[in-house]
Amino acid sequence: MIDPVLLKVLGFEIRWYSVLILLAVIVAYFIVLNESKRFKISKEFVFNLAFWTMIFGIIGARLYYVIFNFDYYKQDLTEIVKIWHGGLAIHGGLLFGLITVIVYCKKYNVRVKKMLDIIAPAVIIAQAIGRWGNFFNQEAYGNAVEYMTLVNMKIIPQFVIDNMCVNGVYHLPMFYFESLACIIGFIILLIIRRRKYTKVFQVFASYLVIYGMIRFFIEFFRTDALMLGPIRVAQVASIIMFIVGLIIIIKQKTSLKLENLYNQSEDVVMF
Repeated sequence: MIDPVLLKVLGFEIRWYSVLILLAVIVAYFIVLNESKRFKISKEFVFNLAFWTMIFGIIGARLYYVIFNFDYYKQDLTEIVKIWHGGLAIHGGLLFGLITVIVYCKKYNVRVKKMLDIIAPAVIIAQAIGRWGNFFNQEAYGNAVEYMTLVNMKIIPQFVIDNMCVNGVYHLPMFYFESLACIIGFIILLIIRRRKYTKVFQVFASYLVIYGMIRFFIEFFRTDALMLGPIRVAQVASIIMFIVGLIIIIKQKTSLKLENLYNQSEDVVMF
């Protein structure tokens, strides 16, 4: 069984989960920073936006998870703050992060839609990295399967297969499949963003559609899905994401071809 603890320093544990979340944030930050330079958005603005979005995003992700698992946390309320043990729900993080971006951009007169387009690819690659934290915590796995089923898929590394044995039973590595899907989504978003006639808000809308589809199908197989009665909460949230993204894309398609293009630097309102 893989050790979730990377190392211990002066009695404190440094867990892989926390390290990978931090790595995801750092990678996302530099991707956003690099793209922001194209539109002359200051480094200070990007850093402060990233800082507050990370803080409120983590708070939102934790609150969302705790709300739907409160029967567990009410037994020991101190567990609520122990996020290094796992338990961050991406949809809660996305919601709180979105609110933070909107508020912060409006405060400094930076176009919200443009900034969301800049951020979207960074978010999905951060999700791809962060999912590996679930691997080290042995969570976010799927249905029980035979060992040879995993081997015969040919796309799962052996070290992942070896650590998908939980309590003597092998499981589908849904964290791994989601991570791969997010990497593909990242590439697609970069391609969309560089297209000549891509309009402002289309990259973000495409993210909503892509990740909405990814997570909707992933949830069918996860054994630790957040539930509201018989309903898988993440699937409902994913459907909403997909529909909202699709509506935005359709709406943008009906506007003039040369209107409000993403790659026109003059579209950014400076502060």
